Amino acid sequence: MLLLLTFLVWRIDSPRVEQFRIAVIDRVVPSFDWAMRPVTRVVAMADRFSSYARIIEQNQELRRELQQMRAWREAALQLEQRNAQLLDLAQVRLDPQLTHVTGVVMADSGSPFRKSVLLNVGARDGVQDGWAVMDGLGLAGRIAGVGQRTSRVVLLTDTASAVPVVIQPSGQRAMLIGDHSPFPVLEFIEAPDDLRPGDRVISSDDGGVFPAGILVGEVVATSDRRLRVRIAADYGRLEFLRVLRSRPVERITDTGDLIVPNLQLLPAPEIDLDTSENLRNDG
Repeated sequence: MLLLLTFLVWRIDSPRVEQFRIAVIDRVVPSFDWAMRPVTRVVAMADRFSSYARIIEQNQELRRELQQMRAWREAALQLEQRNAQLLDLAQVRLDPQLTHVTGVVMADSGSPFRKSVLLNVGARDGVQDGWAVMDGLGLAGRIAGVGQRTSRVVLLTDTASAVPVVIQPSGQRAMLIGDHSPFPVLEFIEAPDDLRPGDRVISSDDGGVFPAGILVGEVVATSDRRLRVRIAADYGRLEFLRVLRSRPVERITDTGDLIVPNLQLLPAPEIDLDTSENLRNDG
């Protein structure tokens, strides 16, 4: 009955009743603050519980990533140990002649018809024309023009660039020729059908220009149906370049002590015809 009466009073549209409702609200609602506190606490607890649930999910995800990182770390350690064992068994000795001098890229001297950069190393540092240049990732180009204090590097994407390469794992040899596009072209391939996108491309020592085994990039298939190479060097951030000091291959001209020299033919002994005739008859 009290609730029904309250409802009816609240539905009456009259100025006096409106003043009565306002007086009741001003009197009763502030004293109900104690009743709203539990509701406020429950809402805050619900928000905290949802935040705790998100933190638990993030913690579990971090634990899974940590387990993966530990697995990768163990795999890396095993590979490092295996590599050390193989190197020890094979008695591998790295080429001590292949040293380098590092230069800073001063400016990009390229143009619509030339892709090259300038280094702050030159003839005073022993730099010579034709030496290979690489960044921290792979082969970037070659020295083409040496001054006393500076030198110019022709990049692999320049039209004047032609580098002998080897494609792995097929082992085919080809020429990497620049055409001013981000992906130089592979030419003079014996069996193009044996190549696949993603094949590793390394430098070759054919012609004695570049050292062998330097990473160049990987094979990609483009829309023009030509085999091209995605360069491993980061041309967008060329700050430092390493100029590899190439040395001519030592040639062996003597035969050594293990090979028997040519013996001079001794003259055949003279045989008397009569004696040989008598021996034939006796036989």
